[in-house]
Amino acid sequence: MAEITRKELVLALVAAGPNPRLMGLDLSGLDMSGLALHRANLARSNLTRANLTMANLFEANLTGANLTGANLTRADLEGAYLRGANLAGAILVDSILTEANLTEAILDGADLSRANLDGVRGLRRPAAG
Repeated sequence: MAEITRKELVLALVAAGPNPRLMGLDLSGLDMSGLALHRANLARSNLTRANLTMANLFEANLTGANLTGANLTRADLEGAYLRGANLAGAILVDSILTEANLTEAILDGADLSRANLDGVRGLRRPAAG
């Protein structure tokens, strides 16, 4: 379970100002839907099964973050840095991943239906059969 509540996270974001530093936190299962997390440093954070529906993660640092089973439906991940992030089973339906860095990211079973992947770096595509 998450180390903090949604209310505590919102208060921390307000106090932090631009570029909030939240790296390494356990935010698993937390409802973070619709939150403004643009340019947040969430490197190595545990976001397993977190609800990030419609969250603004523009240019967020999610290096090595665990997003297993997270719901990122309609989330804005434009320019986000997801190097080595675990997105196995994540739901990224209708999300914006324009110019995101997915180098070495784990995407096994992730649902990228209708996601905007323009300019994505490091996306491993399945081999043509």
